Amino acid sequence: MTQHAPLSDIRFDPESEGAGFDAAFIAIEVARLLHEGQTDAIREFLESQELADIAALIDELNDGDDLDVLRLLPLHDQAEMLGYLRPRAQVDLATRIPRRELVALMTAMSHDERADLFKQLDEEAQEAILPALSKAEREDLRRLAAYEEWTVGSVMTSDYAVLKPEMTTSQAIEALRAQAIEAETIYYAYIIDEARALIGVVSLRDLLTARPRQQVAEIMDTEPVWVRADDEQEEAARLVARYDLLALPVLDNSDRLVGIVTADDAMDVTEEEVTEDFYKSSIVQPLEMSVADASIALLYRARIFWLVLLVFGNIFSGAGIAYFEDTIAAHLSLLFFLPLLIASGGNAGTQSATLMVRALATGDVRPADFGRLLSREVLIALALGLTMALAVSLIGVWRGGPEIALVVALAMVTIVLMGALIGMCLPFIFAKIDRDPAAASGPLVTSIADVLGVIIYFTIAARLLEL
Repeated sequence: MTQHAPLSDIRFDPESEGAGFDAAFIAIEVARLLHEGQTDAIREFLESQELADIAALIDELNDGDDLDVLRLLPLHDQAEMLGYLRPRAQVDLATRIPRRELVALMTAMSHDERADLFKQLDEEAQEAILPALSKAEREDLRRLAAYEEWTVGSVMTSDYAVLKPEMTTSQAIEALRAQAIEAETIYYAYIIDEARALIGVVSLRDLLTARPRQQVAEIMDTEPVWVRADDEQEEAARLVARYDLLALPVLDNSDRLVGIVTADDAMDVTEEEVTEDFYKSSIVQPLEMSVADASIALLYRARIFWLVLLVFGNIFSGAGIAYFEDTIAAHLSLLFFLPLLIASGGNAGTQSATLMVRALATGDVRPADFGRLLSREVLIALALGLTMALAVSLIGVWRGGPEIALVVALAMVTIVLMGALIGMCLPFIFAKIDRDPAAASGPLVTSIADVLGVIIYFTIAARLLEL
């Protein structure tokens, strides 16, 4: 008879590269215990695990088993754990949960995660859920779900703590204690007037260190950092990072407090933006799901447009070679250096583009800095080109003699300079026309540099070698 290790002896190892394997292994053991009816053993195991690890386990279970394990958790833990699942897994579970259970689960979720899940459900499921919610929850859900995906409002939560300015610090601490269950965070409390206009913010630390009878109005910060609900969500992430905030208040166009963006949500925004920039830098259309969940057709569509476009762009390289075929036929040694020179221009351009895209994204440089940076890039590119030309000219003497070495050296300097300037200028051009500078990708820069590199190389060769 096969002996199984007790489930209580198994632990996730988040630091290990094999964490995914561990989740799959545990899923097999959990499924066995489920089928044997040993739910108490599973429940005991779940109590000792972090919710993020339980989400990884549920993601590995088969349909039916995942729902059974979910139901072994307390309702509050179910709601919090759901936020760790991938969007598609959330929707899959939501569509298989009976409506009454789903309503209870969504009621227990944080306001922002509940709105995110609601927006992913189909219209029929949304219409089935709304009537079962309380009026306040229904209105809050509709309001949060109404914001466009790219706005601050789409990532904010309406779970925040509020205080009145006339409260004493003792009264404020008692008020925070009462709000702690519902609020996303109580480290920051927001002071509002009767019209819900934001007039200040106070930290829990300030309340605890102040005198008991001191009024909140005396210790609050009357000029807090804030953001508009219809601003781009990247602005909220930038402010949270710049000022090291745990939460950022969000105001509507009437200056009323409508929500907060917490640091973890800001980190999610930053991760999404970095992911999107990675896609754009590789000329891949952004995916709205994980690569593991994406279909072959979706991955094909995400990649084919730019690849085909660049194929036609590179035809100009072939046309350039064909135009100089007489020069090439007379000096076949020129072909030996063609891949080397073209690659050098593309590499220099990609380096410059990467530096400028990152600098523009972080605010390290602005479009107004273009002139100053251009002159500096010219000097850097010339220094790089001359160094590389010196190295390659030695090979040129060996392969084709002094004349070929001179052609290759001059071409190297010119091509590296050209590639670096293209790589630097494109992100600024994209920013100027209100396009994401990340779209000035490596493949795009390389394709342009390839065409111009061929023309530059053989033009210099034709002029020097035919003298």
